[in-house]
Amino acid sequence: MKDKVILHFDPALGRGAEGKHVRNGLSTAFHSGDNLWLSCDERTSIERLTLQPDGAFAAHKSFDLNQFLDLPDQDNSEIDIEGMGMADHYLWLIGSHSLKRCKPKRHDTIAKQIKRLAKVKNDPNRYLLARIPILKDEATGDYTLHKEAPDPDKPDHTLRAAQLRGNTNSSMLTEVLEKDPHIAPFMNIPGKDNGFDIEGLAIHGKRIFIGLRGPVVRGWAMVLEVEPEEDEEGMLHLKQLTADRPYRKHFLNLRGKGIRELRVLGDDIYLLAGPTMDLDGVIAIYRWPKAVNKQEEQLVHNNELERLCEVPHGSGENTGKDKAEGLAVLDDKRVLVVFDSPAVARLVGEDGVEADVLQVVK
Repeated sequence: MKDKVILHFDPALGRGAEGKHVRNGLSTAFHSGDNLWLSCDERTSIERLTLQPDGAFAAHKSFDLNQFLDLPDQDNSEIDIEGMGMADHYLWLIGSHSLKRCKPKRHDTIAKQIKRLAKVKNDPNRYLLARIPILKDEATGDYTLHKEAPDPDKPDHTLRAAQLRGNTNSSMLTEVLEKDPHIAPFMNIPGKDNGFDIEGLAIHGKRIFIGLRGPVVRGWAMVLEVEPEEDEEGMLHLKQLTADRPYRKHFLNLRGKGIRELRVLGDDIYLLAGPTMDLDGVIAIYRWPKAVNKQEEQLVHNNELERLCEVPHGSGENTGKDKAEGLAVLDDKRVLVVFDSPAVARLVGEDGVEADVLQVVK
């Protein structure tokens, strides 16, 4: 069962300095109260919309992450935010941590186009795993971000923005993964080439589940699990979770699909899964039953996952369009899906776009 909801962006905030409208590059979505939090893959900000009486989301407010975090490259390069989640009065967010291969420019000579395809580069701000205090404004009902704020549950404790140790080329997470037998061979491969590429973040208590779009190995997708802790200097580091690693690895047989987003609902994790490479293909939502009940590494066969529904994707005249990227839980039965590169039919006026609402629990 599918419905639509319209997302309205402020004309003054929707179009960035680079000219790309935020509605054309939505990469993740998270729902809290009456607020829908969104990110555009080419920005260093996150966007907040608020539920309206007609069921749409509007009243757009943009939060510049330079005001809360120490971005290595400030606003000179994108973060490529690919996941958000909320726990204990913190909004968590994560960058893709991926490399990118340059695209050929059709107006160039063939020689130049071929040369560009050999170039691989990184965006210094992509190596980000961070948390920002988020509190509900009782006067407006909206959640808002703070660099630091009193903890409503612990009067003697202060909530502070913090991030995982990192720099312009790596983070503590990528440094430990460079020694991993399944992931290390893919760390220097661009995300769209089935290289290392984070897409999705979900939280259960202190545990953070990180979805990987790539690599997919022999048809199996991976989810990493970490527990960041704050050190004496106010930076985050990774708690040791196994005898030899500060992370757990979970393998899911999605039959070749990579993970685009994940969300905790009850004891289950819901997965948005689709092609790892830059192509049109089936995108579907799966349920990973009782995923959070085990604090050990899991290997989940395809028949142990529940395939709930397919999500529209580009084809024919819409090839390369309607790439489902974000999954937000609206209530205990429905999820909202947002799309990167939406088809023209999804666009509403100059500054709006349609998202899909799907029922995942009967």
